[in-house]
Amino acid sequence: MEILIISILSYLVGSIPFGFILIKFFLKKDIRDIGSGNIGATNVLRTGNKFLGYGTLFLDIIKAVIPVVYVKLNYPDYVFVTSLCIFLGHVFPIWLKFNGGKGVATYVGILFSINITIGFVFVAVWFLTFLISKYSSLSSLLGSLSVPIYLFIFTAQNLVFFSIMFILIIYTHRENIKRLKNKEESKTKIY
Repeated sequence: MEILIISILSYLVGSIPFGFILIKFFLKKDIRDIGSGNIGATNVLRTGNKFLGYGTLFLDIIKAVIPVVYVKLNYPDYVFVTSLCIFLGHVFPIWLKFNGGKGVATYVGILFSINITIGFVFVAVWFLTFLISKYSSLSSLLGSLSVPIYLFIFTAQNLVFFSIMFILIIYTHRENIKRLKNKEESKTKIY
């Protein structure tokens, strides 16, 4: 019963669509009608409002950090269940007919909550890739790939979970991968 309650609550917290809420509240627009139609921070930046873009990024990270840290401290056996449910909530939110974001900011919150070192591995690879390519999607894919590679080389702990997360990130970026392959992907301005 405990794991069921934790799973449902984690999913519901993860499914809070902050990008959708911020754009609706401040700009009176539907983020799904802008840019890629995605509710995540990268697409919110496309509105031209950096405050809302970074606000979305921050809130999508925090909505993972708070429940994961709480569960890690109080129910450590369920930390990976919680993490997965939060991620799935963001990608498939019940409030938006299961059509959500790509999960990268939420994944960053999960990474830092579980192990700060792998959080920094992801961020370092993300920024290095972004400085070279200016593609947020490519940066997210390589950042996500770097985590299981790092774990495989140095600890091999939790490798299965983070490999599954990488596969999920590939799934959420499948359209971006096609555009990258066809040289049609949009570059992102983060400042």
